[in-house]
Amino acid sequence: MGEIIQQIIETSGLANLTFNNVFMILLACLFLYLGIKKQYEPYLMIPIAFGILLVNLPLAGMMANQTSENPGGLLYYLYQGTTLGIYPPLIFLCLGASTDFGPLLANPKTILLGGAAQLGIFVAFFLAIVLGMTPQEAASIGIIGGADGPTAIFLTTRLAPELLPPIALAAYSYMALVPIIQPPIIRLLTTKEERQVEMAQIRKVSQKEKIVFPIIVTIFVSLLVPSATTLISMLMLGNLIRESKLVPKLAETLQNSMMYMITILLGLTVGAKADGDLFLSATTLKIIFLGLVAFSVGTAGGVLLGKVMHRLSGGKINPMIGAAGVSAVPMAARVVQIEGQKENPNNYLLMHAMGPNVAGVIGSAIAAGILLAFFS
Repeated sequence: MGEIIQQIIETSGLANLTFNNVFMILLACLFLYLGIKKQYEPYLMIPIAFGILLVNLPLAGMMANQTSENPGGLLYYLYQGTTLGIYPPLIFLCLGASTDFGPLLANPKTILLGGAAQLGIFVAFFLAIVLGMTPQEAASIGIIGGADGPTAIFLTTRLAPELLPPIALAAYSYMALVPIIQPPIIRLLTTKEERQVEMAQIRKVSQKEKIVFPIIVTIFVSLLVPSATTLISMLMLGNLIRESKLVPKLAETLQNSMMYMITILLGLTVGAKADGDLFLSATTLKIIFLGLVAFSVGTAGGVLLGKVMHRLSGGKINPMIGAAGVSAVPMAARVVQIEGQKENPNNYLLMHAMGPNVAGVIGSAIAAGILLAFFS
């Protein structure tokens, strides 16, 4: 009996716990707290955190590879959709079905703000090179500045898959912290008078324009940056399904049930790659630091171009909308709306900010395509 009890103890998870296991389990619980209690990106934070928890439970074998003696763990099979780059494009398909490009079409100049906000990607890229990262690692870290989680995952799985967990967590963490990170940068770079600027109501965009737009963008971007086709085409297909008005049930499915299904699979499998040895390293600290730099510089780049457009337009453009050029949709646009109303209760900037916000989604996908073409 004593031998049986000893064998049970020796083969239990408790007997095989390491410091790294304990640390990662506690980290998973922290992320669960942030996702549930603080509501930081709960749709992704909860499954990512639970994935971290599952993979760090000793002997559970959730991520065990398939062998002749072991059929493989559940998360190992689900992770194939991440490592093969299937989940991020499907997220873009669903995102396209949820996105209204009307504000961008009503004021096409705002696409420049979406482009300027990608500045952080390339600043972080060069900083990462200086800090000793390989070009592939630097590109994967830099894309955090686009504030687009699926794009960061898509690029990282192709260039630096070993860095996927900390990059994914950094990308989604900074997206969740948009209301904390962006306001100080906006206030630092703009004057009170600039923040008070009221913008004229945007024009009504016809359905024909909305239908033609995704087709033209797909053709143009794919010819210009072929490596961005995967993400852009899925984004625009989803948007075309939405704007055609012919298949409302399909559009509804993409916007809701399919989006949630893919999100939980993506989050769970990204978390399941969170190895303690990787997280307790100098590389992770570099990623966290560079991700913050990328996001902050991206926000600043959008605002600074907004100030230029403010001057050139004779004061008709509120430079704060440039902060929405990062592709954290719609959080960044909401931040601009809130900041505008703090300075001027009659200021309604949400729809104006949505133009650069959705342009940022396109911009980050193109930036990822450029980096992929150079460093894959």
